[in-house]
Amino acid sequence: MPTTPHPITNEQVPLTLGHEFSGTIEEVGEDVQDIKVGARVTVQPIIYDGTCGACKEGYINCCDSNGFVGLSGWGGGLSEHVVIPRKAVYTIPESMSMEVAGSRTPALVEPLAVGWHAVKISPLKAGDSVLILGGGPIGLAVIQALRAKGADKIIVSEVAPRRKEFAKQFGANYVVDPTKEDVVKRIKELCDGQGAHVVFDAAGVQPGLDVAILALRARGTLVNIAVWEKNATITPNQFLFRE
Repeated sequence: MPTTPHPITNEQVPLTLGHEFSGTIEEVGEDVQDIKVGARVTVQPIIYDGTCGACKEGYINCCDSNGFVGLSGWGGGLSEHVVIPRKAVYTIPESMSMEVAGSRTPALVEPLAVGWHAVKISPLKAGDSVLILGGGPIGLAVIQALRAKGADKIIVSEVAPRRKEFAKQFGANYVVDPTKEDVVKRIKELCDGQGAHVVFDAAGVQPGLDVAILALRARGTLVNIAVWEKNATITPNQFLFRE
């Protein structure tokens, strides 16, 4: 959250939180013709300038000045009302309840999109083996996307008992507890002695990153999804010699 004015919203803390939410349209701008009052929508919360190199190439999530509704200004999901650009709202299908979309329970559309995007940009192929670090909401979203994409072995590393159970329910084939098992050894046992094809880091902690690098097979891929609270350290030679 910005402690100095954000370059786009010009807002700073204190701010209203909530970047995963949906709602009902109560008013529309005079130039908005394709969505009506009463429409149920979910919010794409990325704030971007539209002028930087990343934006011009279509990568608005990589904007040089990016922010998020509910984290960088413009109100948020905990506001009674928010004013959102038309390009940031998507109508909810009639087949989807508002509870699923995110008005009364933690929003699912945004974290599911994060999980889907992470899997989409990875080189995953049907039949590949995968390790996910962290069984929280994003890790669970990755499991769902992997199931849809045909991953062969989905392995989750998680310490919290409730999250371990959720990981199994959501479709993980194996769940390992790094406080009780040697994760690298276990991954190699499960993956023909070679390690996982792809690792998704949804934890963002140094011990997890260390495990991820060692648990990958040669020419494997590490996809970082986590937002890190602290700087991480790596040993470049581990990447060099395993490519």
